[in-house]
Amino acid sequence: MNILIKPIITEKATNDSELYNRYAFVVNKKANKVEIKNAVEKAYGVTIESVRTMNYPVQRNTKYTKNGIVQAMKGAYKKAIVQLADGENIDFYSNI
Repeated sequence: MNILIKPIITEKATNDSELYNRYAFVVNKKANKVEIKNAVEKAYGVTIESVRTMNYPVQRNTKYTKNGIVQAMKGAYKKAIVQLADGENIDFYSNI
């Protein structure tokens, strides 16, 4: 089971990483906090203080257009915010 799917690189997540040393990841929906902590420590070689998780439900959207009703759906996902120890950091751009 692949636990870490991708890092979240948005303006809000980047601001959190610069000010509070917190990084956000999209993770597997079935992963728990201990598995997420171990996966981040193994992948990036950092020390984790805490892990916060959030489950986002499916978002359905309906638009009324000239051609009729168009329906869309954004799938459910789980987000984890990882608090690193003081002096630690993760560089997402090192392997580009």
